[in-house]
Formats: sequence, structure tokens, C-alpha cells
Amino acid sequence: MLSKINSFGIFGIQAYPVEIEVDVTSGLPATNIVGLPDTSVKESKERIRSAIKNSGFQFPADRITVNLAPADIKKEGSIFDLPIALGVLASTEQINPTSLKDYIIIGELSLEGQVRPVKGALPIAMRMKSNKVKKIILPLVNAKEAALIKDIGVFGISSIKEAVNFLSNKDSIKPAQIDINKTTKDIQRSDIDFSDVKGQIMAKRALEVAVAGAHNIIMIGPPGSGKSMLAKRIPTIMPTMSEEEIIETTCIHSSQGLVPQNLGLVVNRPFRSPHHTTSDVALIGGGPIPKPGEISLAHNGVLFMDELPEFHRDVLESLRQPLEDGCVNVARASRSLSFPSRFMLVCAMNPCPCGNFNDPKKVCRCGSTKVEKYLSRISGPLLDRIDIHINMPSLKYKEISEPIPSEPSLNIRKRVLTARTIQKERFLNLNIFSNSHINHNQIKQFCILEKDSEDLLRTAMEKLYLSARAYDKILKVSRTIADLDGKEIIEPQHISEAIQYRSLDKQLWI
Repeated sequence: MLSKINSFGIFGIQAYPVEIEVDVTSGLPATNIVGLPDTSVKESKERIRSAIKNSGFQFPADRITVNLAPADIKKEGSIFDLPIALGVLASTEQINPTSLKDYIIIGELSLEGQVRPVKGALPIAMRMKSNKVKKIILPLVNAKEAALIKDIGVFGISSIKEAVNFLSNKDSIKPAQIDINKTTKDIQRSDIDFSDVKGQIMAKRALEVAVAGAHNIIMIGPPGSGKSMLAKRIPTIMPTMSEEEIIETTCIHSSQGLVPQNLGLVVNRPFRSPHHTTSDVALIGGGPIPKPGEISLAHNGVLFMDELPEFHRDVLESLRQPLEDGCVNVARASRSLSFPSRFMLVCAMNPCPCGNFNDPKKVCRCGSTKVEKYLSRISGPLLDRIDIHINMPSLKYKEISEPIPSEPSLNIRKRVLTARTIQKERFLNLNIFSNSHINHNQIKQFCILEKDSEDLLRTAMEKLYLSARAYDKILKVSRTIADLDGKEIIEPQHISEAIQYRSLDKQLWI
């Protein structure tokens, strides 16, 4: 007997419909799965056999053929275990075959018949909005994230038995629901804070400016100066994610199975910190079956790259296009995908291999040639895409032992929110989210200078030999500084502070 089940597969971060056909006929006992399954799908037949038997149902001693359509797309993962198992039960008339037609079914099975969580529940629920079937049966753990999408009936189950009982008694399980606002309020704040960091007043100010305008930033300083400590606290001063950003971020993390199971959604801005041995595919995304990389997992959050010169050159160069476009385009023979990657890039590095260059109390034994070679690992085009460069000197004993705590994240965050509100109103209906995203033509419109400010910027360009791109960066950063100051016109002090944040251009530390 033939039965059909509606399901979905995941390609990248997008879902696509899969029709599963299960045919049970007389013949030598065998189970064949066709339709371009990968190894994990082929192995599902062993899990399904044990799960059906251990759940108290009969596994047929007949020939079973399973077809996954469309047959020209490679299927991967364990997401098809549950629908195939229910298809076998329907084909052997242990359940009513017509009860399956109104549902999308996904889930991985354990050998005892329990249903385990799967990747991609939210992308599937989003895709169902344009599908004629509006109800989904899925693992109980994944029910919350799928329930983020309105007008979709989400039914979480924990075993094959529970799924069979639900199909015969539709009132046994109520649709899952989730309140984003309530979940966000119930989240406890981070236990790390800017007040934990002693000294480094200039660096904290630079980070405040960077977050206020969503500017990329690089911190240069010796080991132990607090670069990593400050970077990890950046999300504590960033604005709370909007509902749209929460769904976007959760969708990406859902495709990789990274959504916190107790919450069902990602409410805190991501902070990703890949190791310097990370490959370009792991960072950018891709692979035979394309998957999002670290920069997409950092979407709407922070990508922190510590020891920047230690990353491979091709890895660093692969960042250039995503930093400009806010997305990654991955092309394959069958189709092309686009992964969102709008993130704040935060980098940290030593001034030289040993870290003691320009330190007044420690001796650097690297030599000028070695220092130049170390710095040359970061290309000019990549450096041009980083708006703020800040030097961080070693901490003094007086700063470390200071008993009075530093300014807390809450106070800094209030100023950031005020500046972001100004930018939101300024760029209304322009599809621009912050000062860092304005283009060259828009700079003329939004970055209005006083006469003294123009004179100061002209002098800086001539004396410091700054590039045209550095000119744009200074204006964008000074626009943010003016927003923090509540000023519409950019004043000389705003330009002056922005120029201080171009230390690599001025070569003050080389």
C-alpha cells in the first residue's frame, strides 16, 4: 500500500517542501530509500525499524520503498525519520493514511521511539506561510521556535506513540504558543559589565562611539591590556533586538540547531569569536551543501576576531564583500543562496609579534622588519573597511587597584540608545540602519560641517596624508559623535575626536 507524507528539508537557511512516498509491497524484506539521500538519511531505516518495534507497533516483513521528492535535490540530516516511520505505519494500516494529509511532519527518532530535536524548525515554519498545509507535527523541543510564526498550527510531540495518538485524537495536544515580549523580559541580564574593566577610558569611549553608529573597530595593544575583556562586553551596551531581528537571528541559528532549547528563540545579540585557525568556509559559509558561517551566525550582533594578523590571508580577504554588502552570496550548480551577515566587526591585535612595541617599560626584540611583516598581514582594503582604530596601552598599577568601579554598561547603553534613536528618525524610509551604512553621496546630505570643522578636516587630510576612504570614515564617525552629543551640525571637537580614531592611517604606532 502507498502512503504520502508532507515534509520539508533544509538547504542553507532556506526550507523546501519534500513529499515522502512510502510503498510497502510483498517480497523479500528490504528497505530502500531513493531521492538523493545522504548517509544520515540512508541510516534512518535502522533507526525507524527499532523505533517502530520498541513503540509497540509492527514493522512489516515486506519490501519497503521510500521516495523523497523532488529527487534532484540532495537530502541530508535525520529530519525525515518521523515522517517515514508514520508513512510505514500508514502503509500497513496501523494508522489512518488520510490523517497525515493535513500536516507537515519532521523529527528525528531514537531507537526507543522518542522524538529528538531537529535543525531548521523556524525556517520551515516561515516557508509554510506560503504553503497550502498550515499545520506541523514536530519535536516538542522545537515547538517554541516554530510558534514564532503566526497563523501556523504547531504541535509538539515527544514520541511516535504520542504522534499516533494525536493523529487519532486531534484534541489531545494544543497548539504551541510563544510571547516574544514576555520571553524577552524574562531573560536575565548578562553577568558581565563594562564596570568590570579598569582603566582604558579612551577605549571605552571608542567602543561607545562604535556601537552608537554600528562602526567596525580594531583595538591595538599589548597582551593583558583588556582588549578581549572589552570586546566580550560590547553586547551589553547594544540596543535590544527588535521582533524582526529576533526572528531573523533565530532563523539562522535554527538552521544549525543552535537555538537555546529552554527559550526557543535567540533574544540576546550574538557574539561570535572564531579561532584564528578558522577556514574561509567556516567563517563565510559554504560547503557541498551550503551552510551559514560565523559571520552569518553573528548577524545582528558582534563578530570578534582576536589576534587578527594570525588569521590566514585568504580568510581575512573573504570578509571584504560581506562587510560592504551585508550578505554572503554562495553559488552552486543547482542553485544560489544568500546568507545575511550584517554584523559589527570588532578586531584585536598586538602592535608586534611579542606585543611590546612602543611599550615604555618593556623591550621589543622583534626588529622593524619583523614588525612591518606582522602588520602587512592585514591588507589595506580590509583596513579601509574598519572605521575606528584605537590604541590601548598597558594598564598601570593605579588603574588596576582603583577601588571605585568604572561606569556601568547601563549608563553607556542609555547614551547609545539616544544616538540610535536620532539615526532611526534621520534615515526613516531610506533602508539605512545607522551612520556606518550611509554612502558617499549621502554623506554630503547628512554630515553637515561648521566652517572651522571643514578647516580642521582639510588640515588633517593634508598633514596626515589620509585617503579618500579615510575622509568618508572620519565624517561618518564624527556624525555619530555629534549624535551622542545631541548636535545636528558637526563641530570641530567632533572632527578632532574622529581623527584620533584613525591611528593606523596616521602611523602613530609604527
